[in-house]
Amino acid sequence: EKTNHRSSGDTSEATGGIGWNRRRPLRSPSPPPRPRPGEERKTTRTNPARERERERKKTSPTQAGPPRSHRAREREREGGRGEGGRPSPSRRRGGGGAMAATAMRALALAAFLFLAASGVGALPRFAEAPEYRNGEGCQAAVAGAGVCDPGLVHIAMTLDAHYLRGSMAAIYSLLKHASCPESLFFHFLAADGAANGAAPGVGELRSALAASFPSLRFEIYPFRADAVTGLISASVRAALEAPLNYARNYLADLLPKCVPRAIYLDSDVLAVDDVRRLWETRLPAAAVVAAPEYCHANFSRYFTDAFWSDPDLGPRVFAGRRRAPCYFNTGVMVIDLRRWRSGNYRQRIEQWMELQKEKRIYELGSLPPFLLLFAGEVEAVDHRWNQHGLGGDNVLGSCRPLHKGPVSLMHWSGKGKPWDRLDAGRPCPLDHTWKSYDLYIGDGDASQASAPSWASLSSSALPAAVFSW
Repeated sequence: EKTNHRSSGDTSEATGGIGWNRRRPLRSPSPPPRPRPGEERKTTRTNPARERERERKKTSPTQAGPPRSHRAREREREGGRGEGGRPSPSRRRGGGGAMAATAMRALALAAFLFLAASGVGALPRFAEAPEYRNGEGCQAAVAGAGVCDPGLVHIAMTLDAHYLRGSMAAIYSLLKHASCPESLFFHFLAADGAANGAAPGVGELRSALAASFPSLRFEIYPFRADAVTGLISASVRAALEAPLNYARNYLADLLPKCVPRAIYLDSDVLAVDDVRRLWETRLPAAAVVAAPEYCHANFSRYFTDAFWSDPDLGPRVFAGRRRAPCYFNTGVMVIDLRRWRSGNYRQRIEQWMELQKEKRIYELGSLPPFLLLFAGEVEAVDHRWNQHGLGGDNVLGSCRPLHKGPVSLMHWSGKGKPWDRLDAGRPCPLDHTWKSYDLYIGDGDASQASAPSWASLSSSALPAAVFSW
């Protein structure tokens, strides 16, 4: 909703009155009123010294100087003196009234900014998820190891107030389907609230997570937008330009050095399988990233004609790679953080982003730099781990079905999100599966502050292909 930021006092264009951008023209002094009968005697009783001072001021010459500019005259008027040394209209009306009006405008602006920041920063409410426990055969935690415990499965996600509903459902699904949920450790990257007053702070996000998942093992890492803002170029969709989309480039810098690898997941995913299966993906010595590849996609369309026609770019960039370059979706990746650090991949991504600002070699935000570095070098993962594209398009009302084959992770990538369609009363068929994990408590649902039970999330509520190994 767009808000008119103009002060209530700025109405000059609409009413012709006095506003911030228009001033009443100066008027010549009015002639003194004629004395009423019987008052002549009073006016003759004057102070001689005061009369002599008045006469001296009338006869004194005006100060000479260069002609004043229009801007200088405006500054004089704002200082309380008008043209010719006469008091400005605001001073004739009374300086106290003008100062009071200015103070009221400042208070109104401060109140508006406070309310706007409070509206953006306020987090939605979520129910508490059912308690979870490890199954039989799970490895016991190493005492005192903390995040460096070698038996942990490390999952990295971003936390954004606008997508927090999706993040909560994703966390719930990962815990629900994990055979050893207590071994999952979540690493969340969130916008630094200290640098962005309109964003919820780390403390607020931490409280929201702890309220819904009291036993969750996690850490939140503040991500400063100014670390990447200067490198971001315009994209085909404004949402792709958000600095938090680029936070995954800095995972290896933010996570503890003892964390060997991490599964990066977008906020609009839903796991229907044990994520440890994905964690155990083998990464050969030459691979830094593992992800499902889609070699049937038209790879060339992810870059501009200027890229393909440049003799120093185009096919030359991908020459000598292990395989032909293929598209992969960066919303589900297994990343070897140690190899990432040793290969300086964060700096290499930034170099491509700098070149993009000079030559415009792609259109799709944070994805193309990953393709430029890793396409043809990605360790392939079964497609079941990223059934992507389920978002469809809310504007067009299009829904996407599951791809053929088994499903372990569903991904609502695209313009449409399941929570938006559900709230609008126009859900796609697969959105009902996502709804089974939704912990959101609407304004009118305060009495229903409980999450779906484990029993309600049985396989009967999911597509048959989900559980076909």
